[in-house]
Amino acid sequence: MTAARWLPRDRATRAGLWLLAVIAVLAVLGPVASPWRVDQLDWARIGVAPGSAGAHWLGTDRLGRDLFVRTLAGVRVSLAIGVLATLVSLLIGVSWGAIAGYAGGRLEALMMRIVDVLYSLPYIFFVILLTVTFGRSPSTLFVAIGAVGWLTMARVVCAQTESLRHKEFIEAAVAAGVPRTRIVLRHVLPNLSGPVLVYATLTVPGVILIESFLSFLGLGVQEPAASLGNLMAQGTAEMESAPWMLLVPCAFLVAIVLALGVVGDGLRDHLDPRAR
Repeated sequence: MTAARWLPRDRATRAGLWLLAVIAVLAVLGPVASPWRVDQLDWARIGVAPGSAGAHWLGTDRLGRDLFVRTLAGVRVSLAIGVLATLVSLLIGVSWGAIAGYAGGRLEALMMRIVDVLYSLPYIFFVILLTVTFGRSPSTLFVAIGAVGWLTMARVVCAQTESLRHKEFIEAAVAAGVPRTRIVLRHVLPNLSGPVLVYATLTVPGVILIESFLSFLGLGVQEPAASLGNLMAQGTAEMESAPWMLLVPCAFLVAIVLALGVVGDGLRDHLDPRAR
């Protein structure tokens, strides 16, 4: 069943896509529609609640910065890191897993043991090491998450490739003398597109949560730049006197993760009926 026939019937997935589209449009166009910049201070309205701050639609933070603009800027940063880190995990994980799964034998065992060793490394220690070496920036955070995020993808792809290796069409290609590289590129990878797409859709919200967690701890995006993580960290400090500073970024984070999860579940059910 094509997406044109399946998607209209799946209301949950369609709602998730609409929610993601609305958030993406807001993140791109919202700051343009506001008269306030991300780092602009309004000394006359410091810590003002939504609805009573004039041009500040979602209120201001403890420095008088517009929370609407800063939250949408944080959404852009978090989404960018989530998508880029997922692309890195796809590139490395699919390549690594496909080679290991198709080769089999000792090479597969060696490559998978390397994955196991990398899994055993303390993730937070790895991030701290990178931030100390290269500085605390979104690019460093994206590299740190992407450098570890491909491990699970490699395992998934390796298992799928190993099962495909014994299929009749692969054996026919081998018997016909087709080079291994061409078999992997022309026959193995296209048959992995379904599981890879589903896992990638479910990886993005996980990466966003990791980025938010690291930024919340002060290991990720730093001031004056905004991300959902450091906005929630600031909101936690002002939770009793200004709860909207915590609720606004939390609401956007929950909406993004929920929408991506619903879309991922819908793709999984469509591409793999056995998962229903």
